[in-house]
Amino acid sequence: MLQVKNLTVTHKKDLTTLVEGLSFVLSPGDRAALIGEEGNGKSTVLKLLYDPALAEPYVEWTGEIVDKGLRKGYLAQELTPDELELPVWEFCQQVPAFEEADPKALDRAARQVGLGADLFWDGRTMSTLSGGERVKLRLALMLLDSPDVLLLDEPSNDLDLATLEWLEGFLLNCKVPVLYISHDETLLANTANVIIHLERLRRRTVSRCTVSRMGYEQYVEQRQAGFAHQEQMARKERADFDAKMEKYRQIRDKVDHQQATITRQDPHGGRLLKKKMHAVQSIGRRFEREKENMTAMPEWEEAILTAFDEGRSAFPAGKTVLRLDLPELTAGERVLSQNVRLWVDGPEKIGIVGANGVGKSTLLKLVAEELLPRADLRSAYMPQDYGDLLLGDRTPVELLAPSGHRDDVTRARTLLGNMKYKAEEMEHPAAGLSGGQRAKLLFLSMVLNGANVLVLDEPTRNFSPLSAPVIRRVLADFPGVIISVSHDRLYLEQVCTRVVELTENGLKEV
Repeated sequence: MLQVKNLTVTHKKDLTTLVEGLSFVLSPGDRAALIGEEGNGKSTVLKLLYDPALAEPYVEWTGEIVDKGLRKGYLAQELTPDELELPVWEFCQQVPAFEEADPKALDRAARQVGLGADLFWDGRTMSTLSGGERVKLRLALMLLDSPDVLLLDEPSNDLDLATLEWLEGFLLNCKVPVLYISHDETLLANTANVIIHLERLRRRTVSRCTVSRMGYEQYVEQRQAGFAHQEQMARKERADFDAKMEKYRQIRDKVDHQQATITRQDPHGGRLLKKKMHAVQSIGRRFEREKENMTAMPEWEEAILTAFDEGRSAFPAGKTVLRLDLPELTAGERVLSQNVRLWVDGPEKIGIVGANGVGKSTLLKLVAEELLPRADLRSAYMPQDYGDLLLGDRTPVELLAPSGHRDDVTRARTLLGNMKYKAEEMEHPAAGLSGGQRAKLLFLSMVLNGANVLVLDEPTRNFSPLSAPVIRRVLADFPGVIISVSHDRLYLEQVCTRVVELTENGLKEV
């Protein structure tokens, strides 16, 4: 059993309180989903629970984590640059449980995640594996240690649809408690039985933690119904209060007028009016106390707000965007797929699916390399790994307004505010932001550039369940062309006009 008591987490740089007063208990059978907007401290909480040293360089924390004797399995959201450059076999050898495991145990762990056991001994660097292969490999290595509790930071990222279904089954049948972060709403709906919601209200200055022992869809429904009921009560109480106050003001004004017009020749009447005014003022003070105890209007963290300029991003119907014919799709010396034909006309929205390792991101990178230089298009590319685009110490404002001109800076700050960035976060180095905040930043750069062709590798993977519906709606309404890779089942359904599957023998319609 893992127990957290009154955990409060504060960012060292700007003293922002990320989490305040979080308490919960994880028991066998619990599948607890940690949800919340980007930058609210979800990954930081997981790091603190696994090993406080991972988070202490940038946050301070108080409270108590009761985990004595627990063997914890931790899946980080991303690998470090050094880890990405290691050969696969060397990366595996850094895990003590791998060194101690016999061939049967290795084979069993590999089969659990849908890998061949030979991958453990692969000589390729970790960076050359697909995102899904890396996640599966790390999950397999974690399972070798037979952990008592699992702490998973975005395990659903980069998994193909078949492996997502496997992950759902794995979570549902897991005998040990699991605390996981995921932005996949379908996965949350199908697996979570405990919801831990981290919010930052009042312009991200006040933290609120909610722990509910129920499924995700039930939590969302009850939360919305609760807010609606609270708002109804609050409005009724305010209307009743306003009516009473109006009556009170009329009485007070009448007594005040009588006091002002009474003559000195009527001292007895003056004393009575003075006494009456004291009584009226007493009623006013009682009303003020009632006001303090009225039901508060509900507060919730608002979703992000953004949209593309329809005029700049519109794309002519039927105009040729891409005619890509590849006899072979390769990664190094490996042939991933053959006879790949991808033809796109405006304003299609293409979703590419396929098994992990088949070369979807490789194909999308080739698409980006062909489209980005074209003068007749305004193309933008969001890769799976944002690091290449957000290197260095530049801040979000500097990235969005490289000119430094006052008007450009003002517009950048306005857009960042719409994406729920605090003023302090606008000045943080972009490379140190959370995955979700970096995704927002790349999204905003596309909006600012007026792109009419978007090449997107897993566009919703780092957006919270609160923000992802907004992003899907914006992309569904986007008047231009989208060529994307995604395993987000809701994205494929709501955004894409055509879905194709990449196989070893090319692309096929789904």
